[in-house]
Amino acid sequence: MSHFFEEHEFQQVMQEHTDYLLRLAYLYVKDWPAAEDTVQDVLLKFYLEFGQFEKRSSLKTYLTRMTINKCKDYLKSWRYRKQVLTNSFSYQAKKARNSFIEQDEKLELADAVLQLPLKYREVIIYYYFEELSVLDVAQILSVSDNTVKTRLRKARALLKEQLKHNQWEVLLHE
Repeated sequence: MSHFFEEHEFQQVMQEHTDYLLRLAYLYVKDWPAAEDTVQDVLLKFYLEFGQFEKRSSLKTYLTRMTINKCKDYLKSWRYRKQVLTNSFSYQAKKARNSFIEQDEKLELADAVLQLPLKYREVIIYYYFEELSVLDVAQILSVSDNTVKTRLRKARALLKEQLKHNQWEVLLHE
């Protein structure tokens, strides 16, 4: 088996996984340019270190794990903290400009999910938006299935609290 990664193979990997990885990165970092940079870094690292891919998991799981780790590194970085500070100054003006868009129900729910702490946001995204099983989510996040179930319960409770004063209240009653 060759340790060299053929260009057409890499193009195929990019075609199959880039959109998914971009969405995933965005859900972590909440910034498109940062998400694009993250995915570009992940794909470049994968290309350069292809020989180290041991195929103990699927390629999608491997790239997902790389992307999550890169996103978490980004969230700890000075660049991210500086971006958050800059964004906070323009938030009120942006909110006024986009108020008509924010009334859209899907955007409201997505915004509520994006406001969750990372460990709750990621389980909601994988379980509901990516439609992965609890066991798949546990494998991707390297936690137990019980941890995933606990985080899902807590995330739903946080969403219910966030959305209780609007039209989503009906959907959140169990």
